[in-house]
Amino acid sequence: MTYALPNDERIYLRSLARRQAEIAALPVMAQRRQLWTDINDAKPGARPPFAIETWTFDRDFMPASIFRCKSDYGRRLESGFLRHIRHHDLLDDDHVCPDTLDVGWHVWCDEFGIEIKTEYAKDAEGVVMGYHFDCPIKDLRDGFDMIRPSTFGVNRETTMAEKSFLEETFGDILPVAMRSGTFGNNYLTQRLMRLISMETFFLAMYDCPDKLHALMALLRDNALRMSRWAEQEGLLEVNNANQCTCGTCFNFTTLLPRRKVEPGHVKLSDMWAGMDSQETVGVSPELFHEFCFPYYRDLAELFGFVYWGCCEPADPIWRTSLSKLPNLKAVSISRWADQKYMADQMDGTGIVFSRKPNPNLLGVDVALNEEAWAAEIRSTLEIVAGRNIPLEFVVRDVYSMHGNLGKPRRAVEIARREIARFYS
Repeated sequence: MTYALPNDERIYLRSLARRQAEIAALPVMAQRRQLWTDINDAKPGARPPFAIETWTFDRDFMPASIFRCKSDYGRRLESGFLRHIRHHDLLDDDHVCPDTLDVGWHVWCDEFGIEIKTEYAKDAEGVVMGYHFDCPIKDLRDGFDMIRPSTFGVNRETTMAEKSFLEETFGDILPVAMRSGTFGNNYLTQRLMRLISMETFFLAMYDCPDKLHALMALLRDNALRMSRWAEQEGLLEVNNANQCTCGTCFNFTTLLPRRKVEPGHVKLSDMWAGMDSQETVGVSPELFHEFCFPYYRDLAELFGFVYWGCCEPADPIWRTSLSKLPNLKAVSISRWADQKYMADQMDGTGIVFSRKPNPNLLGVDVALNEEAWAAEIRSTLEIVAGRNIPLEFVVRDVYSMHGNLGKPRRAVEIARREIARFYS
């Protein structure tokens, strides 16, 4: 692939890059980097950072009217620049504006060797709000011979071509940096739901437990092989700074890597990784521990730090499973979690209490109910107060701001006010 931009887009995008560089150099960004670092390093008394994830309400945050680029590649670059700029200008939360222009390896993966058809459902405004997989395995008792182990590779030539183009175009404004995750997909039950339906999954635990274990082992092995392959290929880049493992939870830490790392020799043990199992909310802790936990455990052993969870409550499986997960460093505390129980369990462990406030308070009503929002933030602060628990707030899954971008900014102000009552 040849990388190029129309001249007018090049001039415009360079102006956006300069604006991003200016924001990234502001003193407040250094302060925010320290906030996230203190939390992930479990520094006692560290003030909790507060961030709002915006991509779910892009109908408001990134409307078509703000874009000027016509080319596909120009639009992609423009979207990245504008998101960082608008986070600062419109929300002013604790996002850290990147001081680099990041590029990832051009990696491909054929996960199962078959096409899985997907239907998407849109809302009245044409925004995709749901999807349905045509799962290829209808009855796991019949086996899963049609599923093949994943195959994958990297196109180094096109990766370096893109990197060179970005350096030539923007390198005098923003340094171009290679970035990576761990590549293997560690969200095992999420991948499982592409192969079998929820009903098939639930019944298989009773009807054909051996076959379910075999399928979970295949998914684990897919993730293991791809992660180890990326390590052997020298594709891993340490993600201990302005990167996110789960949504908008920044990875800043001085605790990784635990050794001196030479370029091209990064190990999985130097990396943050993310895992969750939202699909097993209806599964008992005992069945989760039997059919899911062993495979997550095998993956978690590879990494330096693991961030666990998304919207599912962590407390039901804490005692039986999560508390035993190797390298656990952060846990998502969603609106369905028992905050008090989790605070009791996490006190003094150094594990981050990654609180996800109720998104309905921001996304359902046109106007912000300021008292209810303040009470939501305060409920967590009161539970964590006086304990040795690193705390962060990350708002996710808000799907509309009803065109009112003053609402999330006000939510940031209120959250900071409430946090300041408990932290200096």
